[in-house]
Amino acid sequence: MINDSHIKLSSLHHDLDGRISSIKEQFALLAPFRDVVESALSDKKSYYGINTGFGILATKRIELDSLLKLQKNLILSHSVGVGPLIPKEISRLMLQLKIHALGLGHSGISQTTLERLCTLLEKDLIPAIPEKGSVGASGDLAPLAHMALPLIGEGLFWTSDGNQTIEASKILQKHKLSPITLQAKEGLALLNGTQFMTAYGSHVLSQVSSLLKMCDIIGTMSLEAARGSKNPFLAKVQELRPHPGQAHSAANIIKLLQESDILESHKDCDKVQDPYSLRCMAVVHGASRGALKHASEVIETEINSVTDNPLVFKDGDIISAGNFHGQPIALAMDYAAIALAELASISERRTYLLLSGYDELPSLLLEDGGLHSGFMIPQYTQASLVSENKVLAHPASVDSIPTSCGQEDHVSMGSISATKLLQIFNNVRHVLGIELLCAAQALDFRKPLTPGKGVHAAYHVVRSAIPHRNQDETFQEDFKKVFSFLSSDEIIRAVEAEIGELV
Repeated sequence: MINDSHIKLSSLHHDLDGRISSIKEQFALLAPFRDVVESALSDKKSYYGINTGFGILATKRIELDSLLKLQKNLILSHSVGVGPLIPKEISRLMLQLKIHALGLGHSGISQTTLERLCTLLEKDLIPAIPEKGSVGASGDLAPLAHMALPLIGEGLFWTSDGNQTIEASKILQKHKLSPITLQAKEGLALLNGTQFMTAYGSHVLSQVSSLLKMCDIIGTMSLEAARGSKNPFLAKVQELRPHPGQAHSAANIIKLLQESDILESHKDCDKVQDPYSLRCMAVVHGASRGALKHASEVIETEINSVTDNPLVFKDGDIISAGNFHGQPIALAMDYAAIALAELASISERRTYLLLSGYDELPSLLLEDGGLHSGFMIPQYTQASLVSENKVLAHPASVDSIPTSCGQEDHVSMGSISATKLLQIFNNVRHVLGIELLCAAQALDFRKPLTPGKGVHAAYHVVRSAIPHRNQDETFQEDFKKVFSFLSSDEIIRAVEAEIGELV
């Protein structure tokens, strides 16, 4: 195994870039693994996928003079993906993860093939890969087959802008790259693995730390706008139920509320307690934090795993096993999807509360209701997205349909978990963006009182880009701006500059 290979999810792209540079400098370390494969070719024993067929055809021995044809046939026969193409950025991540996994050595890949994969990445020649077709059993066979097609001069590449595709053969010719001839086992090494699932999981979970901070920031804006209490978030309350995620969210909320005039103005009011969407915010956000932490740990382990079959060892062993099975990450991504969906669910409830005229706020957050609909309809959009999440959050990993004539008799359906996870993640960001827009509008009605330092910093960023609304206008431009805040760290940076780092 090549040294210094561990990739951290928290520094995913930086680590992968460094890792691939390291692989290119240490190709020689892969030679002993490849030598084991070459030695097996002259052995009289049968080795799965090296001198046999695949799946249910594993008992069929393939003669030496047909082994190269076997590898090409494997790529062609498994390129059966359908549906929309996955985003170029995820295709690139798949390619990076595959290079990383092959570079760990235990796939027995040749230097020629691994070099070509690195060349494609360097030249931004990213294969176009259909979304559907994997059952997450032998890993992601169909998506990885489409990723491998350009190696043999087939398939499609994304254009540089990621908006169109072009035949791989034309692009290879332009770059003076001839198709390569895959050697024994290499087709199998390219196809076996969980890089499709792992790319989706890595893409989402590498961003959840920022999302969770934004949940606490936006939720606290709504808490201030609704003149809610800070008491449920005091440290002594969390000590009686010491879930780490709950404590972290509560600490963020207290920090955001520092020096709040709004809090001070109603500390002696006769309100006994707030609705759950405010009072239980740290509990709900914290539960999702815990689930997402677990899912992130699983994905990071998977990134740094060898998920090929058979596995090649320097001592000469070639072992057919089940490391390619997607069950660990299928379960983790289903769990993460549920945790993300709940963040949207409680966000929509806080928005609804602000629109309902709670604690003397104007109904629908507009003073001239009736003639104007105000912020009533954005909540409809939230409701639609939250409802969609409820359907998408049904776990895919509880399903299994046997394939390969029963040889692959239990599958993970992890690819479905993966694509659903991204859909839910995007929906959550939109739901939170709408709450952010409504919370800023609601805070306007608490002036001249000012919110806590952290809340005010977030509010200032929003108001620098989006003015207070006095009448009905299209929301589309406002949506674009608040949604952009959920895909960048602009608000987080502004808040942390005022109150210090959030957790």
